[in-house]
Amino acid sequence: MGKTAGFAASAIIVAALAATAGAFWLAPQRQPASVWDNTGPADLANGKRIFFAGGCSSCHAAPGATGNDRLLLGGGVTLKTGFGTFHAPNISPGPQGIGGWSLAEFGNALTRGIGRQGENLYPSLPYTSYARMKPQDVADLFAFIKTLPESAQDTLPHELGFPFNQRLLLTGWKILFFSEKPRVQLAAASPELLQGQYLVEGPGHCGECHTPRNLLGGFKSSAWLAGGPAPEGDGKIPNITPASPEIGKWSAEEIASYLETGFTPEFDSVGGSMVEVQKNMAELPASDRAAIAAYLKAIPGH
Repeated sequence: MGKTAGFAASAIIVAALAATAGAFWLAPQRQPASVWDNTGPADLANGKRIFFAGGCSSCHAAPGATGNDRLLLGGGVTLKTGFGTFHAPNISPGPQGIGGWSLAEFGNALTRGIGRQGENLYPSLPYTSYARMKPQDVADLFAFIKTLPESAQDTLPHELGFPFNQRLLLTGWKILFFSEKPRVQLAAASPELLQGQYLVEGPGHCGECHTPRNLLGGFKSSAWLAGGPAPEGDGKIPNITPASPEIGKWSAEEIASYLETGFTPEFDSVGGSMVEVQKNMAELPASDRAAIAAYLKAIPGH
């Protein structure tokens, strides 16, 4: 999320914005109960698909977990950033996880960044991407997670210094950076292209790593998916737009194959944090991988 230099001054600006009279109504509010009451019967197969599209196990399972252990969502991944250290919580269906949560509480946390007690959640949970998720997909995901093993592991508290430990500041941050609008405008988009847009911009939250950020941790929207420093400050995340000197040369079929097999057209293998992402992508239907590839070939190059 960038370097710490200048963060304190920027945070003061956000705090002032958050404290401005009438500002709070501009921030995202809880979804009305009717949104969740009107979802239909849960489709567990689709919930499993959304689980892998969203990369839930990549953060909420123990680091390095394989096989069925990837479905034990006791937390464990640590994200070290310029704002502090974030710990992925237990989201298993046990008492230490989300066992007592309602669908509305889960949905509002996932798509609005609002906790059970009305508190702001940190965007280490990528709710600015998940905000685009369809309520039925959220409901199906919730139902699928409820079928997974329970974990008794306690969630570790985030390690944040002042002022970043003040959740009130996130009201201002949300006013500045929360949006449900499409990240790019696609002219005459086909159903496949729209599906790819939904997966990449929504549950897939690809921009969380592949888009550079400003000093406040918000996306530089003019450089969507253009790559940049790794959010954890170690290494660089590649450009995946058509202008990329590497991936930009790949065909849509080659991109889809890479997401399925982990091998590039040059026969290199996937590496770094993309290893976990590729494992998840391999679990999706071929049509989803093809849609993602079509979207990545259609967006503007940067």
